[in-house]
Amino acid sequence: MVKYVCGVCGWVYDGDTPFEELGDDFTCPMCGAPKSAFDEVVV
Repeated sequence: MVKYVCGVCGWVYDGDTPFEELGDDFTCPMCGAPKSAFDEVVV
C-alpha cells in the first residue's frame, strides 16, 4: 500500500481521490506545502 506524506509537516494524505489525480494546485491542508513536497511511502 502506498501513502503520500507531506515532507514539510508529516501530514498523510488519506482521501478518496487517488493522489495522482489531484490537481497540481493541491496543497497540504496543515501547512500549505505544494503537492510536489509530498513523498510516496510504501506501508
